[in-house]
Amino acid sequence: VQLQASGGGLVQAGGSLRLSCAASGGTFSTYYAGWFRQAPGKDREFVASITWSGGSTTYADSVKGRFTVSRDNAKNTVYLQMNSLKYEDTAVYYCATGRLYSAVVWDYWGQGTQVTVSS
Repeated sequence: VQLQASGGGLVQAGGSLRLSCAASGGTFSTYYAGWFRQAPGKDREFVASITWSGGSTTYADSVKGRFTVSRDNAKNTVYLQMNSLKYEDTAVYYCATGRLYSAVVWDYWGQGTQVTVSS
């Protein structure tokens, strides 16, 4: 599976962005999909995930109520709608797909898209 993330950019605090992640080369609809982010000098952290059917989502506490993950399996695309952006949301955002074993194993990663929030 190849993943291509897009939609990052520069936005003022309080603004919104919508990230997209297009998948190709695999059966996207059978995979979990997720978003992660990595800020300068910090480890990569989980942001949000969605089950293969889109019926269940999970969010990091830091983004609950502000971010929404969704997917369109017909388009092989997963989205991250980010509202009420804060300076601390600045990071490179990565999409990933994975399969559920005892936990989700994230085995395919996109290249990342930069999100910069100005205060």
